[in-house]
Amino acid sequence: MAVLISLFAVGLKLGLPLSDKGWRLPARLAIVSMTMTVALITLIGTLSLGLSLGAAVLLGAIIAPTDPVLASDVQVLEADDRDRLRFSLTGEGGLNDGAAFPFVMLGLGLLGLHDLGSGGWRWLVVDVLWAISGGLLIGGVLGTLIGKLVVYLRSRHKESVGLDEFLALGLIALVFGLAVLSRSNGFLAVFAAGLALQRVKERPGNDVGSAARERGLQSKQAKEALATHSGYASAFMMQEVRGFNEQLERIAEVAIVLVVGGMLSYSYLPANAGWLILLLFLVIRPVSVWLGLLGAPVSSDQRLLISWFGIRGIGSIYYLMYAINHGLPRALAGEITALTLSVVAVSIVVHGISVTPLMNLYARRKARRHKR
Repeated sequence: MAVLISLFAVGLKLGLPLSDKGWRLPARLAIVSMTMTVALITLIGTLSLGLSLGAAVLLGAIIAPTDPVLASDVQVLEADDRDRLRFSLTGEGGLNDGAAFPFVMLGLGLLGLHDLGSGGWRWLVVDVLWAISGGLLIGGVLGTLIGKLVVYLRSRHKESVGLDEFLALGLIALVFGLAVLSRSNGFLAVFAAGLALQRVKERPGNDVGSAARERGLQSKQAKEALATHSGYASAFMMQEVRGFNEQLERIAEVAIVLVVGGMLSYSYLPANAGWLILLLFLVIRPVSVWLGLLGAPVSSDQRLLISWFGIRGIGSIYYLMYAINHGLPRALAGEITALTLSVVAVSIVVHGISVTPLMNLYARRKARRHKR
């Protein structure tokens, strides 16, 4: 639930038009850089950790994706935020939890816990092509339809006013449920639903000015007037949904950190975890980002911070539990659990400590460049 709420919130924050070239950066990070990360972890797992190919691929798929929940402090601040660093990290967090799914299924298949099909055809067609395209399609279509329906009912018939928090939760549950039933990617579906809902417009525009916002906070009647106004219905809906979702996201973030801390007492610190974590944060992540962003229009500061803020968190825990529930052997499950929890715990500490001073430094350097 925490991942789904966060993915939906990420979709609501990314207001850049889908045709804009800015989307190339998070797409390259989520596809090229994450694939490189899985490949490098697989290589290390087979050569240095003594894992089988399937187990190494699974470990790579579990700890490769960056986390959309714990990365909230480096995300875009609002829908019209065009900063390349924030937009790239936000989009990457929204996309690569879903993009990791095919690699998880590949690892399970190589371990004999999932049917890959003859020559891997089933994995390629169902777990890769359909899971990704189907998830994006289901989320995009339902997000658009539900958004347009609510705006239409409010602006034309004064119906379905209020309780926007249930609109968010209901849409998340509906999209994820249909995606899972159709064997497509539920994470990508929820992310796409947030993107689609944010783009629902109502004439003559969706710009809610300061006066309208002030009126909307003064009384229930004023809120209903804005919610049913033909010019403000969609913008007011988005304002309410986004505000509620941000609160849920923060609550989920606190709960997740508590749960991860509690899980550490049931695990152990493997002897090989230290150098694996150092390699992941200081070598694998920077190399994969550098390869993924070759020729991209990013500054040296942005490239460096994107390389550092590969935050791992609840997405890794989700895929770990997903693998265990698919019958992962007990000994292997214990080893991968220990490595995963070690990576997540260290990421929470080091990235949590460094995020505020580094982002403040980045903001100051960016402001100085703009003054020149």
